[in-house]
Amino acid sequence: MTDPLPTGATIGILGGGQLGRMLSVAAARLGFRTHIFEPGANPPAADVAHRVTTAGYDDVDALRAFANAVDIVTYEFENIPTEALDVIETIRTIHPNREALRTSQDRLTEKTFLEGLGLRVAPFADIASAADLDAALETIGTPSILKTRRFGYDGKGQSRLRSADDAQTALDDMAGSPAVLEGFVSFTSEVSVIAARSPSGEVSCFDPGENVHRDGILHTTTVPANISASLRMDAVLMAAKILNALDYVGVLGVELFVTPHGFIVNEIAPRVHNSGHWTQNGCTIDQFEQHIRAIAGWPLGDGSRYADVVMENLIGDDMNRVPELAKQRDTALHLYGKTDVKAGRKMGHVNTIKR
Repeated sequence: MTDPLPTGATIGILGGGQLGRMLSVAAARLGFRTHIFEPGANPPAADVAHRVTTAGYDDVDALRAFANAVDIVTYEFENIPTEALDVIETIRTIHPNREALRTSQDRLTEKTFLEGLGLRVAPFADIASAADLDAALETIGTPSILKTRRFGYDGKGQSRLRSADDAQTALDDMAGSPAVLEGFVSFTSEVSVIAARSPSGEVSCFDPGENVHRDGILHTTTVPANISASLRMDAVLMAAKILNALDYVGVLGVELFVTPHGFIVNEIAPRVHNSGHWTQNGCTIDQFEQHIRAIAGWPLGDGSRYADVVMENLIGDDMNRVPELAKQRDTALHLYGKTDVKAGRKMGHVNTIKR
C-alpha cells in the first residue's frame, strides 16, 4: 500500500458535472486541490476546482498533461472511453480501478458478475439480433425491458415491452446497439446502499436509503429506508461483498429491489451516487469526503447517520421553488451552478431534516 496523500496534493477528476463539483468541495475541506478534465466548456465543477482542462477524451496530449499534473485520478461518471484510461494509467493510479469500470460499463458483464457472487438479479438475456430477442421472450416473457448494454442512465437507452408485439419497436429503439433483455421484478420498494472501501480493505457503509423515481430519474431518497433491521444488514453485507470482489477503492452505489424473498440487485455504480446526497446533511462524513478519503489512502470516516433525511432532486423548473425552499426550516439547498434550466436536467437537490 502506498503512503496516504499529503494535504496540498492534487486529485484529478475525470468529468466536471455536479458530482465532480461536490467531490472538489470535499477535497478542499481536507486540504487537497482538484484538477478537472472535462470536454465541455464551463462545467459546474469549474466554479470550485483549482484547475480545469477543457479537452476531449481523444486528446492524448491533453490526457498526458493532465495525468502528469495530478497525484491520483478518479472519476465522476463511469462511461469514460477505455482509450483515455489507457493513456492515463501509464502515468497515474486510477481509483476505482479499471475492473470496476469494465464491470459496470456493460449491463451484461455486470449482471454476470453479480450472479457469479451468488447475488440475485432480474432474469436477463444477451440480445444481439431479432432472433435472440424472440428466444429470450420465450423464457423471460413480458412485461420486460430491453436496455442498451452500455451508456444508459436516467431511463435513457431503454424500451419497455408489454407484449411480444413490441419486440421490433424495442429493437429499433436500440438503434443497432448491443442490448440486454431484463424481466420485470415484482418489488415493494427500491433501496440503495452507499459503501466505501479503502486501499487496506477497510469497508464502511452508510444506511440504506429508500428511492422513488419519476420518469426514470431519481426523485427522492428517504433515510431511514422502510425495511427491517435484518434487511439493512443484508444490504450492507451485499455491498461489502461486491467491494471486496472488485478490490475496490472509493465509494460505490448499489441499487437493490426489495421483494418478499429478499433483495434483487438492480445495478451498481462505481462512483459517488445521487441517492447518497442525503449524507451531506445526515452524517458527519458525507459520501464525497468518504470517497476522497478512500482514494487518498486516508482512514475512512464515520458514516453513522445522526438525522432522518429526505433528499429531493431539483429538476428543470423545480428551480422556481428555490426562493420558497430557502425559507424553510431544516432545509439545506445544494445547487449546481447550472445556468441553463432544461426539462429533465438535474439543477440541484435539497435535503430536508425530519424531526
